[in-house]
Amino acid sequence: MATQRTGMSQGTARGGMAVSGWTLFAAIMMVFGGVMAIFEGIAAIAEDDVFVTTRNFSFQWSLTGWGWLHLVLGIVVTLAGIALFSGAMWARVVGIALAGLSMIANFAWLPWYPFWAIMLIVIDGFVMWALCVGPSRDARA
Repeated sequence: MATQRTGMSQGTARGGMAVSGWTLFAAIMMVFGGVMAIFEGIAAIAEDDVFVTTRNFSFQWSLTGWGWLHLVLGIVVTLAGIALFSGAMWARVVGIALAGLSMIANFAWLPWYPFWAIMLIVIDGFVMWALCVGPSRDARA
């Protein structure tokens, strides 16, 4: 039995907004990266001896300050990732901006926890790429 096309893509949400596979991927990665940043922030706020600090680094901010920054940024990134499940264009734009901010924050975080920071930078790069691909390209595939 052949299916009829109704003008809506297969990845259409109930609200009428297209949720492509790439948008879904970006939403999941943003929620994952945001939760990781929340844990990173909590660890930096709670225990200053968890992280090793280097001397004479350009970004001389207290570890507790970095912890609060990552905690707040992680919460906002997680909420934006949840909003991406709706497929709204504003959520895509906010997601790209927040992924960029998260990349910058994690680049500055490299001296304290390099492996974790690099992992979050890579996740944010994939999120930005997935959000820039857009639903129109995914619908053609």
